[in-house]
Amino acid sequence: MKTIYLAGGCFWGTQKFFDQFAGVMETTVGYANGDKENPTYEEVCNNSGHAETVKIVYDEKIITIRQLLEYYFLVIDPTSVNRQGGDTGIQYRTGIYYTDPEMLPDIDGFMELKRKEYQVPLAVEVMPLKSFYNAEEYHQKYLDKNPGGYCHIRPEMMRLKDAEPSTVSSGANKA
Repeated sequence: MKTIYLAGGCFWGTQKFFDQFAGVMETTVGYANGDKENPTYEEVCNNSGHAETVKIVYDEKIITIRQLLEYYFLVIDPTSVNRQGGDTGIQYRTGIYYTDPEMLPDIDGFMELKRKEYQVPLAVEVMPLKSFYNAEEYHQKYLDKNPGGYCHIRPEMMRLKDAEPSTVSSGANKA
């Protein structure tokens, strides 16, 4: 199993989105790359420096890092700084955080291809994971527990299942 950490705005929708794909074995929402140890949601919402992030444990024999990143780019606006959908603040920044340096060539190669698709710089951080703290239990699988909960990701994106990313149009920040 491999693990990648993706910050894609509000972590409720990002978690639900990734839970649908074969090969994603486990997801956990939490707070990444801030300075405070074990922050609360309230502290994260008050500029603790953490990003709302989803820890994704996946079976690389079933789904590759490139496939995960293709899906990720379907539900983010990679040019938006500290904002996804209606959510604004440093905690809603986008980021790809890794713990295994062997993943970096694949991540960098993917990002280089994506940079060529945009006329403006990408705002997606790519960096080693500095810290990750699990969010409170009520945030875990939040949209499963609260189906009417807010999400910046279009509802149809939650039903992609095993569709090829190249056949689906971007769902980032569109109602």
